Amino acid sequence: MENDDAALVLFSGGQDSTTCLAWALARHRRVETVGFAYGQRHAVELDCRAPLRAALAAMPDWGDRLGPDHMVDLTGAIAAVGATALTSEAEIAIGAEGLPTTFVPGRNLQFLVSAAAIAYRRGLRRIVGGMCETDYSGYPDCRDDTIKAMQVALNLGMQRRFVLEMPLMWRDKAATWAMAERLGGAALVGLIVEQTHSCYRGERGIRHDWGHGCGDCPACALRAAGWRRWREMRY
Repeated sequence: MENDDAALVLFSGGQDSTTCLAWALARHRRVETVGFAYGQRHAVELDCRAPLRAALAAMPDWGDRLGPDHMVDLTGAIAAVGATALTSEAEIAIGAEGLPTTFVPGRNLQFLVSAAAIAYRRGLRRIVGGMCETDYSGYPDCRDDTIKAMQVALNLGMQRRFVLEMPLMWRDKAATWAMAERLGGAALVGLIVEQTHSCYRGERGIRHDWGHGCGDCPACALRAAGWRRWREMRY
């Protein structure tokens, strides 16, 4: 049976998914996480997951709510349909169809199908993701229409009443930083800066005000711009 107050969070180890995990912990009594390996060039994000979970569990009122973590390996399935700039050393640029070369066709759709299968087995009704079409790289599988269509398809295909919750869908990166501060104060913001990973190139050596990364890939550019706008709004 589904538990209406239980959630499964798609948790990559990045800024958005960490904010979404904090959002779910503040909102739901039982929260589990799922991560995905898919041959990503920034696989260092997966190393960030366990320390982040431990740090969030140590925050007041959240430890008792955080349940098991699950890992799904989609490397073979993703590799079978061809490499992109997110799964190889190809140049990060805008492709012929106007989409970034970091777009992995079907990636988020596979994530949601796998997450729903786990949620089905675990009795979790709510599936939480960090997809966003307000301040993003243009991926079509991050758009609200896509998520709504997936919710319908998953519910029909699994005979369930899953609810796909996307708390960042209509928030830009500045608002995402602001949400983190509201949820967990300076401690959560500091955790996101120091321990999450968003850089597509997988670079962790350089420490910027907003965190670690190369500083010029699309993910770093979005994160940095959001940080600056948020800081300007605060001060």
